[in-house]
Amino acid sequence: MKRIVVAGLAAGTAMMIGGALAAVSRSDISGTNVPSADSRMAVNSTELMNPMIGGQAMLPDRDIMDNIAASPMHSSFVTALKDTGVASALKANGQFTVFAPTNAAFAADSSKSKSSLARRMSYLIVPGRYDSQGLLKAINEAGGEARLRTAEGGVLVARMNGPTNIVVTDERGNIANIAIYDVHDKNGIVHVVDHMLEPGGAARQVAAN
Repeated sequence: MKRIVVAGLAAGTAMMIGGALAAVSRSDISGTNVPSADSRMAVNSTELMNPMIGGQAMLPDRDIMDNIAASPMHSSFVTALKDTGVASALKANGQFTVFAPTNAAFAADSSKSKSSLARRMSYLIVPGRYDSQGLLKAINEAGGEARLRTAEGGVLVARMNGPTNIVVTDERGNIANIAIYDVHDKNGIVHVVDHMLEPGGAARQVAAN
């Protein structure tokens, strides 16, 4: 019975992220444009220099999951992504921005409910490709606070904290600093964050059309 429940949760999570990509990939809820699937430019790996994470190289021609799995700072995040079935979505051909919490952020997180883990992982994923320049553009165009719709159906708010630092606030008021920016992957962008970000309120369902 336990295996059936886990399998159902993984399938539901994959469908939720797929639906979110279809529903949100062309604009976030504040109206800031996000590149659509037919207009995105392919990443040229010869033109990018990714930061290293935990001493490990992040290769722009790998997918998001392969790069995150190579990071010794994200083993807890990787395990959670795999356990919930979200990992398969991050190996797909869509474009995503992932706010990846470190192992220390996971250890400090007080939300331990396994039943909500898939929802929490999906909340860390924003359909569309937002590197640091894209985030800055969205923040400026939105008057200082860019509201980003997540794959879970909720909202993350990005804003400046000082002249160079971007912080991300969740629906519970938790604030995370972006510790490492712009890990370019062939199917998106990863930003490393120093705190867990949590959805608020009841579970939501994102339409697939």
